[in-house]
Amino acid sequence: MAKDLSFSCSECGAVTSKWSGKCDSCNAWNTIQEDKGLSKGPAKKSLGAMRGKAIELTDLASKTAPPPRTMSGVGELDRVLGGGLVAGSAVIVGGDPGIGKSTLLLQAAARFARNGLKVVYISGEESTNQIQMRAERLGLTESPVRLASETNLRDILTTLETEAPDLAIIDSIQTMWADNVDSAPGSVSQVRASAHELTSFAKSRNMSVVLVGHVTKEGAIAGPRVVEHMVDTVLYFEGERGHQFRILRSVKNRFGPADEIGVFEMTGKGLAEVKNPSALFLSERGTPAPGSVVFAGVEGTRPMLCEIQALVAPSPHSQPRRSVVGWDGARLAMIIAVLEARCDVAFGGLDVYLNVAGGLRISEPAADLAVAAALVSAREDASLPREGVIFGEISLSGALRPVSQTENRLKEAEKLGFTSAICPQQKKNVAVGALNLRQPQDLAGFVKDVFGAR
Repeated sequence: MAKDLSFSCSECGAVTSKWSGKCDSCNAWNTIQEDKGLSKGPAKKSLGAMRGKAIELTDLASKTAPPPRTMSGVGELDRVLGGGLVAGSAVIVGGDPGIGKSTLLLQAAARFARNGLKVVYISGEESTNQIQMRAERLGLTESPVRLASETNLRDILTTLETEAPDLAIIDSIQTMWADNVDSAPGSVSQVRASAHELTSFAKSRNMSVVLVGHVTKEGAIAGPRVVEHMVDTVLYFEGERGHQFRILRSVKNRFGPADEIGVFEMTGKGLAEVKNPSALFLSERGTPAPGSVVFAGVEGTRPMLCEIQALVAPSPHSQPRRSVVGWDGARLAMIIAVLEARCDVAFGGLDVYLNVAGGLRISEPAADLAVAAALVSAREDASLPREGVIFGEISLSGALRPVSQTENRLKEAEKLGFTSAICPQQKKNVAVGALNLRQPQDLAGFVKDVFGAR
């Protein structure tokens, strides 16, 4: 009988039945590898022919105690984890090379160890001497964290079984090597098998495990997507190399809210938590300038204010440029099209640049109105009031749609000293405090009201 072969893409995890030089899913070259699974034993009877034990069933009304948590003492990390580390949970942290993943986890390991947990830190990328040098630079040498440098998964599991720690940190999952899988470290099969073994081992012994994951050029965790389904929490560590701010974002959390973020600042002594991100992101704002708008957003459960900057200039090329940093480029094209079609604001022959200050990345559609305001302000060379915030979603018809957590956005703006706000009309009354609130009906009315008749 012919042998069944399976191939997987190391970039996106797509599975195909034959090898090719280019992946049809992500268009990456030379990433298709043979997917060799675990060795198969002799043929066994079908599951239907065997009897197992009956499973205990329960109902939806049954009450169970919430899982026990351990606080690290780093408020931003505990917030993203949903209130602390859950015993027996599996967490994976992804991020670009050099962004600070190892620094963050070493600091977290030291804090957890000081709070009474037995912590083991195993690195497959650095020697113990390198980790000790980093710990000395960060002032963590007195923390009772056990270190090791190893890539053999069997030896790691034996060590964890002997030591029985409360928390194990594996840096990184792409360097682990399972000797029962016939492929190289970092391959799809190795990553899947290693993640499964570590997650199953941790849950069977009520031990928390944190895995570090490399990311692809698209920003997703490298390896098969099934790894993200195996673990309980998926965190991404984001940031621009030119900025000192780092964002720890939760995209999946079985024990807390997803889309929660924690903000850190990279300093000479490691990562320092930022307890008031809005004030920090707006601290370097100067005098009002055309194209500068303050957006009142929400990240997870936290309202956050940031500055959106736009620049519109004549283009020397036949095809004008559209450059975006920190926002969705396709949504920028949509906002420009709505401004041209519904408000008669032309951007033909003009280069458009949009930037979210501070290295923050915004994904919510509530930023539509702030982006539109920044574009028109830059095009008309007209500054907006310094003490005003803007938020709201724009539809293709040019109508303004209300967004969630309006009161929280307004309260955050008032707390930081802003005196006015522009947002869509709400279906119910909202508490505005001392803010001067303006609620235009549509985008054309907003442009006419703020920038004058055209």
